[in-house]
Amino acid sequence: MLWKRVKRALCLTGAVVVLAGSLAACGNDSGSGQETGSGAAEDSSGADTKDSSDAGEGESTDASGDASEGAASGGITFPLSESYEFTIMTRVSSDSEQDFSKKALVQRMTEATNVTANYNSIPDEQFDDKYKLALSKSDMPDVVTKMYIKPYDILGYAKKGVFLPLEEYIEADMPNLKAVLDARPEVRAAITSADGHIYTLPFVNEWSKNSKENINVIGAIPYINTSWLDELGLDMPATTDELKAVLEAFAKDITVENGNVVPMSFRINQVNQDPGISLGSFGCGDNMDHYMVTNDKEVFYTLTQDDARKGLEWLHELYAEGLIDPEIFSQDGSSYSAKVASGRVGLFYDWAVGLAGDYTDQYEALPPLAGPDGTVNIPRQNYYSFDMGVTAVTSVCEKPDVVCAYMDQYFEPSMSIQNCFGTYDDPNYTNVFTKDGDMLKWTEEGATDGKVRSDQNLYDTFAILADYYGVYVDEMLESDALRLDMISTIYSPHINNDFNYPAAFMEQEDITRISEIETDLKKYAEQVKAEIVKDGITDDGWNAFLEKMDQMGLQELITLKQKGFDMFYTLTNYENAGE
Repeated sequence: MLWKRVKRALCLTGAVVVLAGSLAACGNDSGSGQETGSGAAEDSSGADTKDSSDAGEGESTDASGDASEGAASGGITFPLSESYEFTIMTRVSSDSEQDFSKKALVQRMTEATNVTANYNSIPDEQFDDKYKLALSKSDMPDVVTKMYIKPYDILGYAKKGVFLPLEEYIEADMPNLKAVLDARPEVRAAITSADGHIYTLPFVNEWSKNSKENINVIGAIPYINTSWLDELGLDMPATTDELKAVLEAFAKDITVENGNVVPMSFRINQVNQDPGISLGSFGCGDNMDHYMVTNDKEVFYTLTQDDARKGLEWLHELYAEGLIDPEIFSQDGSSYSAKVASGRVGLFYDWAVGLAGDYTDQYEALPPLAGPDGTVNIPRQNYYSFDMGVTAVTSVCEKPDVVCAYMDQYFEPSMSIQNCFGTYDDPNYTNVFTKDGDMLKWTEEGATDGKVRSDQNLYDTFAILADYYGVYVDEMLESDALRLDMISTIYSPHINNDFNYPAAFMEQEDITRISEIETDLKKYAEQVKAEIVKDGITDDGWNAFLEKMDQMGLQELITLKQKGFDMFYTLTNYENAGE
């Protein structure tokens, strides 16, 4: 099984998946899948009159994945007869190439299109402040990319006339992106604002066409120390009662040289290190934003469900018996990582087994457990295989049609893979790929070294669909393939919900109201969640919690979230979700 054969590949991940509305890979310039949300906006189309009359004439060829061969998009034909330049602000990690003009992809695009993209690369830690400042000035860049912003901010810039509406350019000048949006209507819906305009271009990084199998359909995975199971002659637990017995045996019979045995540890309410997945043995389980959708398309809040209470009380039972790390409420990421990597934890939660460091080979994914009544369920996270708020064209851009046609070249399948990961035949850097005919093939360095990828890639405008693997590139990154295999074989068959909560682009007024309610409500709900694990809860205490949640606006919040789901469902025929 792939899990056993290449488990070590996940040592290279350390990932934090980006939450609702974002892709799991957001901001990870290495291109790996491990990473790591309206009154309608005013129509700002008056800031620009679409005009392609300045585009030069030339030989028309389809985008082929090799930018040096030239390409055409819709009404724009490349290479232009007269050169054109535009400015683009992007973010860059400190350990990768800072000068984008040295990147082979940028050089090839200039040659193929006669368009020069002048990159202003901003260090990652300064980017958010600097792009916001830049967009407040009259000499703002023509394009800003790698923003990863939510609908409220997108609509704010659109209402000020800073971001141009792009839907006409997508239809006329971006056939590669249009093909992706036609194939994936959920992406089109996610980038289409309530006023009908599209103000930002996405990126897409998809690992499976079945949404229940994508590597980010769940976040934290429980990893159990199988070497301890073997030492004690114990089987892999299959029920919550059996897991409790295993943890008791770990506490009683395992000794380690470097400290005390910790039967079970996690970081409550922390992304990709929270045990919400295990609460599915009692019903709905929990995810990081606490919204779920029934198979009857009804939105609900996980932490107010009676079965979530049962799961939390089960954790309290383990905690009260000393089977759960008392530091789950307070430990930071570094402390948690060091503890897991010390080899003295029996069961831990993380995106990747590699958190165990030198002890990685001792751990395996814990399969879904049956609860007291036989329930087996894996709760879905509200993560997506795309990010909606990545790239915008600003109102100062003189030729948005040319710029959009230029960026569309990166939405061609082979070019998308290179934009995300890196390229081939670059004499100045270690290459991520070789090229055999139309097939990109990973080099050993490209497949294993994130810095090699980030030196060559752009990681801004691309769309990689699941069916590109084996057609345009020989295979997935090994770490992504490992997680995909693990999800699809161990966890996906037990995901009972057909829907996650989608990336609904709601009206600005609704977004504002949701934020107003969520700010205090989510904090309170997660505080009570932690308190239940630590101290348990009485019926009176639970009823008081539910009453206060309603007082804080839970019902209004669910009504607004239901409105967003229904809108998204209508736009995408979301009934096909999960197929």
